[in-house]
Amino acid sequence: MKSKNILLVVAILAALFAVTDTFFIVNQQQQALVLQFREALRTIKSPGLYVKLPFIQSVVLFDKRILSIEAPPQEAILADQKRLLVDAFARYRITDPLRYFQRLNNERRAVDQISILVNSSMRQVLGTLTMQDVLSAERAKIMNTIRDEVNTKVSNEEGYGIEIVDVRIRRADLPDETSQSIYARMRSERQRQAAQFRANGQQQAQEIRSKAERERTVLL
Repeated sequence: MKSKNILLVVAILAALFAVTDTFFIVNQQQQALVLQFREALRTIKSPGLYVKLPFIQSVVLFDKRILSIEAPPQEAILADQKRLLVDAFARYRITDPLRYFQRLNNERRAVDQISILVNSSMRQVLGTLTMQDVLSAERAKIMNTIRDEVNTKVSNEEGYGIEIVDVRIRRADLPDETSQSIYARMRSERQRQAAQFRANGQQQAQEIRSKAERERTVLL
């Protein structure tokens, strides 16, 4: 009798577990992929309550919201051969969970791959521009060009199942050696201007003294 009770409890628990493993919820900020033995069976993009086979099928949830990544700082060589250390970030969304799962599998790999593509596209685009272009009012246009270039790369071949929404440069610094060179030129230019001002001042002072001397001579 005791053994039967134990078996009954085990059966009830197994049934409850099977029921809970059968149903799953996808909320408004999610999309899902139903897998069977790691093979994708169907994609779910609408929120709601769904059913799957217990034990042999699993669910992977993906975010519908716009996600952000920070690319590692990268050095870019501009068209005028000036060097720039660029720190950028990108925002993206998952548009095709199946393709995303097949190509990238998880967010960590997605971040790594997108960072590579962002930095590659950034170097490519900045390599066609001068320092004056980068510092101009066309910065938003430059960012859009980089974004479009990244989107072209993620759409190539089989695609990554993502869309790049935005790319932004958070900070752009000159490398140390370039900064020192520019600062040296700035100091040299300031010294030249100061010397010019002193020379002009001395010339004007000499002219004033000469004029005063002439006027004194005339008065005498």
